[in-house]
Amino acid sequence: MNELMRLLPARVRRSLRRGFHPETRKLLENIRRVKAEMTHTGSQPRRIRTHRRDMPILPEMVGLTIEVHNGKDFIPVEITLDKVGHYLGEFAITNKRVLHGKPGVGASKASTYVPLK
Repeated sequence: MNELMRLLPARVRRSLRRGFHPETRKLLENIRRVKAEMTHTGSQPRRIRTHRRDMPILPEMVGLTIEVHNGKDFIPVEITLDKVGHYLGEFAITNKRVLHGKPGVGASKASTYVPLK
């Protein structure tokens, strides 16, 4: 664990040093159980759903797909080696791009004006 801590960014090191929240510990146990099932049966791992966006991605999570809640839906996050050291919430974006309507019916009052040329 100490070797891993040296490789991680400062924010993740601090959260690991402070210890995990009980809900995060429960998620980690679930991940370990799914990983063990995967090695024993050799089957495709089932997806794990979580609301814990503040969980740091650890090396033992590599190869799993974890569905992270973004406030509305669960976004599947495929854990790869280059995501280790980040948080789960970084890969489940919580806001969408705003697409305004075309000028006309349903658009805002300011955009109803359409120039002739």
